[in-house]
Amino acid sequence: MGKPLPYVIRYHFSQHFAVSAQTAYAWCTDFTPNDYAIMGKGNAKREVMWLTDSTFFVKDTFPTSDGEVEKRKLVQLYPDRLTWVSTHLSGLNKYSQFIYEISAKGDCASQLDFNALHIEHQGNIVEKSVKLMAEKLCKTDSNVWKLLSEVMEKEHTQ
Repeated sequence: MGKPLPYVIRYHFSQHFAVSAQTAYAWCTDFTPNDYAIMGKGNAKREVMWLTDSTFFVKDTFPTSDGEVEKRKLVQLYPDRLTWVSTHLSGLNKYSQFIYEISAKGDCASQLDFNALHIEHQGNIVEKSVKLMAEKLCKTDSNVWKLLSEVMEKEHTQ
């Protein structure tokens, strides 16, 4: 029998921003080496390599107790739709894809809708575990976006 197929874990959340949709999109898609410091993970490294004016690679490196973990992502920007897509090309969750869409909620407010297609390559996961993993991943990612929202709003209201 062959290797078990990976599990697909889907989850979604929304995050309110107290800035305009254009401001939120510009801030969120300004990928820099300093991004992980903003998230409180200053020991992680980020490299951004542009391919075109709307497509780039991101290489993130994280220290762990087992050595460094590297994730490579392909990011495609859709500025006319205030959307971007990030696809993992390597790492533990290879081929996972995340869609980020910002919509206006008035002149000075906006909302991020985050849709995740998380590919889990561990074998033999029971259905109950998939649901728990989805809840945990959703909570972790939404907490990161709450923090990012606070930083963005602080930068744009001073």
